[in-house]
Amino acid sequence: MRNHTMVTEFILLGIPETEGLETALLFLFLSIYLCTLLGNVLILTVILSSSQLHTPMYFFLGNLSFLDLGFSSTTTPKMLLNLSGKSQRISFQGCAAQLFFHHFLGCTECFLYTVMGLDRYVAICHPLRYTVFMNPRVCSILATGSWLGGSAQAITLSSLTFQLPYCGSNEVAYFFCDVPAVLPLACEDTSVAQRVGFTNVGLVVFTCLFLIFVSYIRIGVSISKIRSAEGRHRVFSTCSAHLSAILCFYGPVIIIFLQHNPSPLFGATIQIFNNLVSPLLNPLIYSLRNKDVKSALRNVFGKAGSAEENI
Repeated sequence: MRNHTMVTEFILLGIPETEGLETALLFLFLSIYLCTLLGNVLILTVILSSSQLHTPMYFFLGNLSFLDLGFSSTTTPKMLLNLSGKSQRISFQGCAAQLFFHHFLGCTECFLYTVMGLDRYVAICHPLRYTVFMNPRVCSILATGSWLGGSAQAITLSSLTFQLPYCGSNEVAYFFCDVPAVLPLACEDTSVAQRVGFTNVGLVVFTCLFLIFVSYIRIGVSISKIRSAEGRHRVFSTCSAHLSAILCFYGPVIIIFLQHNPSPLFGATIQIFNNLVSPLLNPLIYSLRNKDVKSALRNVFGKAGSAEENI
């Protein structure tokens, strides 16, 4: 190490195997990103401005929209700059911050989806005691716990990655700073960091999935006891948006986790879907499949239209 200069910045080499497609990908990803920002800001605005949506379910949905705004913004702007050819460089501190916030917001979403599954379980299996169990204090504690859990996970992964010395190559063969892309550049043995990081992420993901699975098993049992088909359909429809969002979020995460040596292009494609497309789908899922949100949207736009007419 005495004969090497410590790394002060990294060079992000971009999306693998996409040479010559940079302009097309730039416009595609920029369009998706702008729609993601617009959709999640709209959901947040509707939840905050509509008193009918001031319930535990929409409180957690508001947290989710805020997380999606941050999660997509952690990696996408730098990726767009890279595709535009303006800047491939990122400082050492910027790389560490990108890795931290990617895992902080991503892990917080994992915990939040689990909390939302619990909310649906209480609403369907214990409807008479729902307002007692899911009171504002409990909801705040659950949301705060999700954020703190995500922070603890991100601190662990960031510490494991950046406590190692980096004194050789500074070329990250990826479009953002993630643990598998940065660790190979370290000057010391990374096997311990890789094992601990892999185990840590896997434990969080599969524990959250298990708890969600148990919640929906209990929900399914409760739904099966409803005699009328219309009643079963109405109750299940309250869970359909959450189930769809879980599939969109956890699907790419599980694929990334289980693919130990995927092709660079396949791994990057799945990660881009997770970072950019999934945050866009949540506003669509919850607005298109939820009558309360659609009603609140009409009210918000109706008030806006009336205000313009008065002016």
